[in-house]
Order: sequence, then C-alpha cells, then structure tokens
Amino acid sequence: MGYKVAVVGATGNVGREMLDILSERAFPADEVVAIASRRSAGQEVSFGDKILKVKALDTYDFSDTDICLMSAGGETSKEWSPRIGQTGCVVIDNSSAFRYHPDVPLIVPEVNPEAITGFSKMNIIANPNCSTAQLVVALKPLHDVAKITRVVVATYQSVSGAGKEAMDELFQQTRSVFTAGQMTMEKFPKRIAFNVIPQIDVFLDDGSTKEEWKMVAETKKMLDPKIKLTATCVRVPVFIGHAEAVNVEFEHPISPEEATALLRSAPGILVVDKREPGGYMTPHEAAGEDATYVSRIRADSTVDNGLSFWCVADNLRKGAALNTVQIAEMLINRKLLKERAAA
Repeated sequence: MGYKVAVVGATGNVGREMLDILSERAFPADEVVAIASRRSAGQEVSFGDKILKVKALDTYDFSDTDICLMSAGGETSKEWSPRIGQTGCVVIDNSSAFRYHPDVPLIVPEVNPEAITGFSKMNIIANPNCSTAQLVVALKPLHDVAKITRVVVATYQSVSGAGKEAMDELFQQTRSVFTAGQMTMEKFPKRIAFNVIPQIDVFLDDGSTKEEWKMVAETKKMLDPKIKLTATCVRVPVFIGHAEAVNVEFEHPISPEEATALLRSAPGILVVDKREPGGYMTPHEAAGEDATYVSRIRADSTVDNGLSFWCVADNLRKGAALNTVQIAEMLINRKLLKERAAA
C-alpha cells in the first residue's frame, strides 16, 4: 500500500506540474486526488496516463489523506492549510503564507533537510519562493566551505512566475507588436513584451519590493541568518525559467576552480561553464529540466574573497513543483509518515 496524495490548485500552472512530476518520479501513491476551487470542480487534468476529475476544496474530506501539495495561493492556504493539518494530513505549501512562521519549516532538500522534523507542530511545511530556491541550492556548497558574508543578486524572472494570465499577456502583447493590435496591460504595470520591468510584487517602505524582501528573509531562514543579501528582482519577457546574476563575498578565500569543483559535486546542480560563445545555460534550455544550472563562475577582483556566477532553473519545477515533491519524498524516505494501512 502506498500513500494518498491530494494536489490543491491542480488546474494551475504549478498544480499541473506537480501532477506531472509525481508521475515522472513514480511517487509511491496508491491514490492521487486533484482539487481546486468550486468553479473548477468537474474539470479534467492529466496524471501520467490517467485523467483525474477535479474535486472542490470546500467539500473535500482530508481525514484519510496523507500528504497535501498546496498550490492555490496565499489567501487560500492561510484559510485551509491549518484546517487540513489538523486532520493529520501533512501540507506542503507552495505559497508565502507560512514561510516565515516560526513553527513551520521552510525547506529546500539540498540545503536544509534536517529542518523538516519541525513540521509536526502544525503539520505544515513551506516551499520557498522560486527565485530563492535556485539561489540557495547554488550558495549552500560554497557557504559550507568558505562561509558567505554578503550576496548581491539581480534576477531575470519569467512571466510564468506570475501565473497563466501573465503568460497569456506576454503572448498577446508580443502578437500585438507584430500585428499593430491593441496593447493591453492587466497583470503587469508596464508592457512586458520586448521590455523588462524592475518590479515584482508590491513596494515596501524602504523602496525594495516584496519579492526582494522574500529572497532576503528566506535565505537567512534556510541558510544562515548572518548572511547579508540585497536583491533587485526583474520581470523579463521569457515564458519559463528564472536566471540570476549572483555576486558573493566570503569570509575565507575561494578560487573559481575550487568553487567549480564544489558545485560540480553538489546535489541538484549542473555546471555548464565553457568560456566560449554559448558555453553557458539560458532559461530556454533549462525549461523542463530539474537541475539548477550554474555558469560564468569567475573571480570578483573588486572585493576580497569575491566570486560571481550565473544561475538558471525552471521556476515551475525546482522553484515550485519539483521542490514540493522532493519534500514529500523526504517525509517518506525518513519514515516521518505512516502508511494509511498501518495507521
């Protein structure tokens, strides 16, 4: 007997990706249930070679469900994740609703797997922001050896991070450029087609955006609270895949060659770094892949013990769905859940 898994938000970009990854990785589930809002009930979504009919969240009974993969937005998670956790079902939440809660572990399996044991307080585990997930995967092996003191990162984030409507807006605006059609802007404050927008989420009092604040707070929680980090998060006209230009200062000396060797041997990372035209990864190539790719590893001569590198990943996978499924696999592999038959 396997486990019963519910995917909440199954009709969205990330929810569909979760179903695909559960199937691809042969997750040990004997039943997978697709769940969404009442208005989506009855729709059909694919799970491997099966078709699942979507059930309504507000009428679903989670009492016999082992794991809930939650990807329905922050407000829905705030309302439902604690309720679901109280039934004994463990919620792995992809929203920001509980990332900063002291009783909820924030997990990237390659970075802080030991923190997962704290989930039992609320039966909730948080998945980090997509831009943070790939960053900390790349920083972790370097921090373990040379101790990071400061990080400066500029992100180049695809529109899929803002949902399907944002992807549609990029497509429609791009078409309008070539057909002289009407240019409509609904999801973004400025035109995204053939443009870049230096704002993701709302502005805070200090002039940073909430997306930038998330990267700071989440890196400190998962990696080291002493790390100083500043971010500039930019939306770019790419459908899938986030890229980041990262500058790191260390307490101890570390050469580009040492950093490359560490990254090559680290879990979840692939180094593609040839110093020739095209000898690096781009979001287009990373789409559909599980790895976090690191390229352009080089010394920063403007500071002591400085390195710069380029980091790319599929934000719908490692930034969201894949990381969520990996957390669920950790629960099982570490025997933190009991199978329903034995419960």
